[in-house]
Amino acid sequence: MRKVGHKFKIGTLKDAEANPTRAMIAPNKTTALEPYGDLVPYADPNWYHGYHNPYYKESHAKLRDEVRQWVEEKIEPFVEEWDEEKEVPKEIFQEMGKRGYLAGSLGTPYKELAKYTNVKPASVPIEEYDMFHELIITDEIMRAGSGGLTWNLLGGYCIGLPPVIKFAKEPLKERILPGLLDGSKRICLCITEPDAGSDVANITTTAEKTPDGKFYIVNGIKKWITNGIWADYFTVAVRTGGPGSGMNGISVLLLERGMEGLETRRMNTQGMLSSGSTWVTMEDVKVPVENLLGKENKGFKVIMTNFNHERVGIIIQANRASRVCYEEACKYAHKRKTFGKPLIEHPVIRAKLANMAIRIESTHAWLENLVFQCQMFPEEEAMLRLGGAIAGCKAQATQTLELCAREASQIFGGLSYTRGGLGGKVERLYREVRAYAIPGGSEEIMLDLAMRQALKVHKAVGAKL
Repeated sequence: MRKVGHKFKIGTLKDAEANPTRAMIAPNKTTALEPYGDLVPYADPNWYHGYHNPYYKESHAKLRDEVRQWVEEKIEPFVEEWDEEKEVPKEIFQEMGKRGYLAGSLGTPYKELAKYTNVKPASVPIEEYDMFHELIITDEIMRAGSGGLTWNLLGGYCIGLPPVIKFAKEPLKERILPGLLDGSKRICLCITEPDAGSDVANITTTAEKTPDGKFYIVNGIKKWITNGIWADYFTVAVRTGGPGSGMNGISVLLLERGMEGLETRRMNTQGMLSSGSTWVTMEDVKVPVENLLGKENKGFKVIMTNFNHERVGIIIQANRASRVCYEEACKYAHKRKTFGKPLIEHPVIRAKLANMAIRIESTHAWLENLVFQCQMFPEEEAMLRLGGAIAGCKAQATQTLELCAREASQIFGGLSYTRGGLGGKVERLYREVRAYAIPGGSEEIMLDLAMRQALKVHKAVGAKL
């Protein structure tokens, strides 16, 4: 100390204990559940493989087991057939309702929905149900390797119904929620238009009140509406504030199948063939004012409260799709031989698999943290603090899927260019990449939002920039 010139007093501490007490270590609050599944490295989240985790308990494992068994027995063998037919049997959606998977996929505590339905999940007491149970349902359904299937069952439903739950008047909820929660009715979300996608504030579909103030007259076109072809109800963003009113002139109405002037027509798309992508046209549709969700001209908030939940769902699906590409490629690399040895023994193939795995695992870790934060923060605070991070994670998840679909295709070679067979899942998911990269906010919009929102939030709490 003399050498470096520090002005410290050299001596001893008279009151120092000869045997200092060790600092207490916080109790371990993680759990390690029994290994599950095929145990292919990185093909499932690491808690499936017996690693410790702070998020999952026995109820999560029971739900996972239940969903996987159902998907493997009743869904996965028929996915290719349904994809080509561009439709999933309605009985599958109805079974989703009976099993409680629909009500459990809405980002709403299950116990808050109990007054509208008697349906309950078999494996989980409703008071224990959390957002990680919801994650498991979506993740395990997506493991069948079809975004079209997943969107058929959860796509329009999980984004069309939450605004009703949060903003509809009680008589409307009492009338329609029982059928929607048990799977006997379907719903979709109608925001996107031919000239307005991520730019929600520029929608042009109009809703004008009748002179007696009892109805809205709706005119406009919605495009790329998932599940619209089968929907009984349509959660529709409309302009009530007149031209140039931007986000301050938007309202949200619930339209119903059978209203005169409402028509739907199927669209042909590159992928997601069984998702029911739809044109929705509205010509002088007469809608009761009781079907207004929230307040007139305050619909932008209704729409924005939906985006975090929608994007988390996309992250879950995209990352499981990446795992499917990885798992299929990894298993194939152990079977296929080139130049006298299995593909997996070639370093270049292992490098491809490693590059897939490291991105999948980092995305899933970020996803789990975001789901935990969504669960802990009040909704208003979650919208402010987590919106940017969720947007960033969505961009990472879809970029990861694009890489995994490409690299899996390279490993499979010509088999991944052929529908069905060994490379069928990879071929299908390759066609579905853009359906994850664009809807819910394009990657470009997401990356910009991620940075803008982070700077805004951290400046507000005193970031020194």
